[in-house]
Parts: sequence; C-alpha cells; structure tokens
Amino acid sequence: MRIERVEVKNFRLLKQAAVLLEEQTTVVVGRNNSGKTSLTELFRRLLKDTTPQFRLEDFALPVHADFWTAAQKLSDGEKLDDVRKTLPCIEVRMTFRYSAAEELGPLTPFVVDLDEACSEALVVVRFEPRDGTLTDLLAKEGATDAPIEVQQDRFYRALQDRIGKSYGCSVHAEDPNDPTNRKELDLGHLRAIVRGDIITAQRGLDDITARDRDVLGKILQDLFDSASADGADKAGKDLIDGLTKAVDGIQETLRSQVKTHLQGLLPHFEVFNYPGFHNPNLTTETGFDVARLLQNHTKVRYPGAHGLTLPETYNGLGARNLIYILLHLYSFFKQFQVAPAAPAVHLVFIEEPEAHLHPQMQEVFVRQLGVIAKKFAELNGGGPWPVQFLISTHSSHIANSAPINALRYFLAGAEAPASPWRAARIKDLRAGLSGKAADDLKFLQQYLTLTRCDLFFADKAILIEGTCERLLLPVMMRLVDAEDATAPQLASQYFTVLEVGGAYAHLFDDLLAFLELPALVITDIDAVDGNGEACPVAGGEKSSNACIKAWFDGKSSKPSDLVAYAEADRVKGIKRLAYQIPEGDGEPCARSLEDAVMLANKTAYGLQNVPVADLGQRAADLAKKQKKTEFALKLALGGPKWNVPRYIAEGLRWLARTNAPESPAPPAAAAAAMPAAAGAGA
Repeated sequence: MRIERVEVKNFRLLKQAAVLLEEQTTVVVGRNNSGKTSLTELFRRLLKDTTPQFRLEDFALPVHADFWTAAQKLSDGEKLDDVRKTLPCIEVRMTFRYSAAEELGPLTPFVVDLDEACSEALVVVRFEPRDGTLTDLLAKEGATDAPIEVQQDRFYRALQDRIGKSYGCSVHAEDPNDPTNRKELDLGHLRAIVRGDIITAQRGLDDITARDRDVLGKILQDLFDSASADGADKAGKDLIDGLTKAVDGIQETLRSQVKTHLQGLLPHFEVFNYPGFHNPNLTTETGFDVARLLQNHTKVRYPGAHGLTLPETYNGLGARNLIYILLHLYSFFKQFQVAPAAPAVHLVFIEEPEAHLHPQMQEVFVRQLGVIAKKFAELNGGGPWPVQFLISTHSSHIANSAPINALRYFLAGAEAPASPWRAARIKDLRAGLSGKAADDLKFLQQYLTLTRCDLFFADKAILIEGTCERLLLPVMMRLVDAEDATAPQLASQYFTVLEVGGAYAHLFDDLLAFLELPALVITDIDAVDGNGEACPVAGGEKSSNACIKAWFDGKSSKPSDLVAYAEADRVKGIKRLAYQIPEGDGEPCARSLEDAVMLANKTAYGLQNVPVADLGQRAADLAKKQKKTEFALKLALGGPKWNVPRYIAEGLRWLARTNAPESPAPPAAAAAAMPAAAGAGA
C-alpha cells in the first residue's frame, strides 16, 4: 500500500500541480523558488499541526482576485451557493494504491467504490469556507463610493484576519471513478492512514562550540518516549525500566544529602510568621524527571584520549548531519512502531540532506535509504515499514545518483499565457523521457551518474566537445561579455557546462526540451571526404558529426552547405547549434577549435601574410602540431586579449540574451491590490 499520486491546488506556487510518488524514494529537484518547499510545508500543516491553518498569503496569487469577485457577487445579491463556488480553496488529493491481498485497515473508510477491479482510494482534503461564514468573510470595509483601488485595499487587509475564522479543513473519501460518490470524514481518519515526518533543511548544526549546542542529544528524548509508549516491545520497556531504577537509586541518595545541605540555605520564615501555619519552616525534596533527563541533561559525546570525551560540536558538521538524519529516521520508525494503530503509509520528507556532506557521501545517501528502511523493518519483527521518502535537494550528486525515473523536476514559470503570476509545474522524468530508446536512456543515466551535472538546477546549458573547450570557455565568455557591457552578461547567469562530444550531444535533446532549458551546443564541423577521411572543409563531402546530422535530418550536411546556412537554421526554439564558420567573407572555414582560434588570431600565429587560398590548410597543419590541453592552457593563461572564434562568440551572445519563457512582474495596479505574500514563492 502506498501513496501513488498527490495533486495540489491553490497553495502558494502550487496552483495546479501533481506529483507521482515512487514506491520508496522520490527525489525532488529544481531551481530556487520553484515550489519544492511549498510541498513539504503543505504536508507539515496537514499531518503535523493540531489544527491546520492557512493564511491569505498561502493562497496562490492568481486566485486572490476571486475573493474580490465573490464579494462583488454577494453585494449584488447573488445566491450564496454561487458566491461559495467563486471562492478559492486549497485542495490536496491523494491517491492510495493497494493490492487485493492487503488488509485495508485504516484505509477502509476511504474505499467507497463498488468496483472489485479498482485498487485505488482517493482522499480529498480541502481548506474551504465553513457554512454560515460568507457574510462575515466577504463584508466590505469603509465607504462603498470610494475609488475601487481603495475599496480593494481595505478588503484584502481585512480578509487577512478573516480567513482563519471563516475557513476550515474538510476531509472526504471520493470514488476514483465517480466524483459524486463521496463520504465525509475527518482529519483523524486522514492521520490514521498516513503519518508524516519531516527533517527540515534548518537543522541547527552550526559549528559554534561556544554555545555547545547539543542537537543530537535532544533526539534521545524522542527515542525514550517511543520506548516507553504502550505499544513498545519488551526489549524497549526493559531498557526504560533499567534506566528508571538507576535514576531512582541516585535520587534516594541525593535526596537525603541535598536536604541536609540545602536546609541551611533556607531563611527561617517563622520570624515573619509566614505562611501562617503551625510550622512555617520549609523543607526540600530533590527529584529527577527521568522522562526529561535525556532531553535536558544528557549529551552525545565522542571518545577522546586518556578517558576524555569530546562534545558533540567537536565532530565535523558532515558527520553530525549524517548522524542527525539517521537518528531522526530511527526515531520516526520507533514512533511508527509503537503507534496504537499503525498508519498505512509513513511519509518522510528530508530537506537538503547534502548539507555539509562531501560529494561521495551525497552520492551514497539515496541508495542507502532503501537499506536503512530494510534494516529498520527487520527490527519490527520482520513486519514491513511502509515508508515513502520524499527528498528535496539542490545537490547534483544526489540528483545524478538517483534513478532518472525517481526524479521530479519543479519548474516555475508563467501561470498562463500573458499571466502576470508565476506558478509551479512538476515534471516527471519517467513520463517526459518515456519515448526515448532504452540504450539512449541508459546512456543519460550513466552520464548523469559519472559526471557532475547541474542540469536540474541551472537556468541554461552549454554542451561542448571536450577538454579544450572546457578550459577555454570561461575565458571566451569573459572576452565576449567585455565586448559590450550593456548587453546581457553570460558570466553572471546560472548555467551548466556538459562535456559530451559531438557523438552524443543530440542524445540530450529530449532531456533539455523536457527541462525547458535554453541550450547552446558547441561542436566541430568534422568535414570528411567520400572515403570518410578527415579533410579540409572546402573539400568535404559530408560531416561525420552525429549531432550535426541529427540537427539537419532531412537536409544536406555537406560542409559547404553547413557553412552557407543562415543563423536561423542553427536555432530551434531555445536551442542553438554552433559549429565552425568563416571569420569573414571569402575566408576559409576551420575544422576544429584549434585552427578556428588561429584563423581568428592570424597575427598571433604568424598567418597574417599567408594567401587566402593556403590559409585554411596552413592553420590546419599548425593545429595538428598542438597538444590540445597545452594549447588551451597557454591560451587561457596568456595575458594579451585574443579574438574568440566567430562561431562560438555568436553562440555565446545568443545564449546570453535567450531565456526560457518566464512570467513578467505583476502589473503595478494588481500588485498594489494584493497584500504582501511572504513565503508564497517557496
């Protein structure tokens, strides 16, 4: 039994978003402010808060105007049902998948269909207006003849305080095949089927030894509570009994000694005839609350030398973070284990587990979660621990080590065409790459695993041939940016560089399109003759470059035609292809980056007096004598300014000014009518 799908409406950036959950571990990736934290926060309120509450700023910004529309309808005397339908609500729909062989247990109340072949249960949670509250919720403030902007400003300010009083959470079971077949339930039923726990990104593991923060020690309190719960196993209760007896023995010894010594510290209240009893003097009794002993007075320490133990803060932040996560996971498991009625699903959110972990530890983390869950299940008498992990991360190492099918890509953009508001979309790589050949998909997974690839977090991508381009690219970007300080500067933008080579660059087409990333592919024209042998571009019969052939599929890839194509032919939407072209009219075309650099800097390489007819061959011969890495390093570290080859310079300028479709800033009038929406973009 598991949660298969979650749909969210009208919560912050999640105006209309759906995410499919893997059976065990789902990895959430995406750029900043794309809605990842919103998903975690939504479940925290639904599953952890005693009474879930939402504020006006929690509603997706595009639906704020619906409150004013509803108020207008109420003022115009329209039916309350029509007014209610106009009001926005925050909605979460969770689809549970179960098998016929499973005991439904707490899920039973949510199974309302009569179809024996159906193996889904649909839970609907809505934060919506309570009955009888519409008049108070939508009452307008102040004079009704005031300018509309003034009326709206007053209304929204008053609405901020009214939402909590007029809205409340409802829980329903809904037939997956018949939306009209519904059964009203409550939050207790929801929390009986799914338990939620969160390890937040803010863990308080700061390396501040002066304050000696004992973060790990406080987790022992949760483990103590679990071991002493009614449903705890015998081993856990035996440990608690032993601890309690040990503390009782200390307490008896301490009580008598402390009473003797503290009695002399107390004033003799009888001189004041207070508190008016026959024996006004006080006595002392010292006791320990064993339930709080671990939390407040027990610290996790590490072995030192000569019997000395070191404080928790003396360990590295990475080790502390990993221990913190593991202890929390164990605490969550123990709390699940001792629950009087075990939930059907245990949903655990882990925010940014990569904090302070070196890359190798990050890469192992996702894979080890399954091992940890299995180990904990063994402690549960062999019974299953029905846990589903939802990891949000900004780590390319974690993202790349996870299976592609487990990745969910959060992307924020315009809520609708020409809309002033932003909204998040959740893209499933399993579905987005479903049409890709198995071998190509395997290549992508291997490439992402073996390299440091920031595709899931960047705003733009540059795909290059090899080492020479990788070493020279930062310098070439700086030189191109310096040509026009008023133009968009690529060096200040968030981009990632993939070293893939011309043979494989086209395999990334579907992934780049799916991620909606503007991309520049820098490759070599790779002219060959009729026998497939490398030759000058002018005498080439075709290009051997797989990326170029795929780009111009159905068109000629003869080098002379490639050179003649217009720039528009090298652009497809937000993707551009860059290969060698002549530096000027009538000049030869290079075949590789090295001779392209030479043709763009003739004087530096002694080519300024070479006849045009011989120039291409002379540059090619000179390039063949170069060691690629040595050539690139000498050029990159050399002081004098040099000219970037035309094909690369044009491509970099294009990428600098090309952005993915994005929403503009909200119009001033609309923004003024809305209250501040703190955290709405998280």
